[in-house]
Amino acid sequence: MTIIGARPQFIKAAVVSRAFAQKSNLREIIVHTGQHFDAQMSDVFFREMEIPAPSYNLRIDSLGHGAMTGRMMEKLEDILLKELPDYVLVYGDTNTTLAGALAARKNNLKLVHIEAGLRSFNMKMPEEINRIVTDRISDILFCPTQTAVDNLRKEGFDNFKCNIAQVGDVMYDAALYYSQKTGGPDGIMNRKKLAEGSFVLATIHRAENTDDLERLKNIIQILNEIAKEMMVVLPLHPRTRKILASQDFKIDFDVVDPVGYFDMLELLKNARLILTDSGGVQKEAYFFDKYCITLRDQTEWIELVNNQYNWIVGTDVKLALDVFHKIKNAKFNRSSALYGNGDAAIKIADYLADR
Repeated sequence: MTIIGARPQFIKAAVVSRAFAQKSNLREIIVHTGQHFDAQMSDVFFREMEIPAPSYNLRIDSLGHGAMTGRMMEKLEDILLKELPDYVLVYGDTNTTLAGALAARKNNLKLVHIEAGLRSFNMKMPEEINRIVTDRISDILFCPTQTAVDNLRKEGFDNFKCNIAQVGDVMYDAALYYSQKTGGPDGIMNRKKLAEGSFVLATIHRAENTDDLERLKNIIQILNEIAKEMMVVLPLHPRTRKILASQDFKIDFDVVDPVGYFDMLELLKNARLILTDSGGVQKEAYFFDKYCITLRDQTEWIELVNNQYNWIVGTDVKLALDVFHKIKNAKFNRSSALYGNGDAAIKIADYLADR
């Protein structure tokens, strides 16, 4: 049973479900918690990416962390006890992840965590709590990088009853597969009349930035300054747009509605560079040979920083602009395969099929 509910999980599940379908001895039941519930954040991904329709849709959304996680656990427990799957599979670090993990283990069902071992070392992030708890109670931990494996070993996971496997990053699988399907006359580059390499792509969604008006103000200033030199394109979630509308912020760049995954890949492929507070987008920038400036105080993807593909600037206006000027015309030099070879989903399916 695969439990998903948020945008990044739909993307990861798309490639893993395809790999599962190729195994005659694997049958998958998909449960959608509804954490991302609007058409742009959910339905479009299932349609565009040909993800099998969920067997269950819980439609749990728009609640606080505790209420959302608790409601999900309650509903998931009923489904788990009805279906009694051999394995419960969760992705990443959302409330859906934590709810699925707790519901599985409290009912003595084996738990699989894809994207295990990530750490930001910032316990103020709800995602950090979710991933630490999920890792600790998982039976099988599929790690995307050697850094993730090292994190688990430092925390003593070699002494726990679990299996750790470094398989690579399923997001890389997805980027390679779906980037072949982007573009064309209906693609966002044509719709927005954008030229390759002519713009900076920015994304903002983390509560630490959107709910802190001082940080948000600094980010807007960074983007306004960059927009004086190069076009900035910012797909913006309705919630953040509402916050901006309530404040007297001057915006001198192009704000667009949230985009589907295919459009996002096309923007990533064609941007000059990326500014983001998203973990996934940091990696996707690397997948498409783009430098990235991260508008956070830390990252789970430290190998990108160590190899100088990514710069952590927080919301420091001067630092962000200094990095922008340093890299805006720099040639991207990929020297290593940090996230595997694009076959992580196949390795995961093989591993589970053989058990």
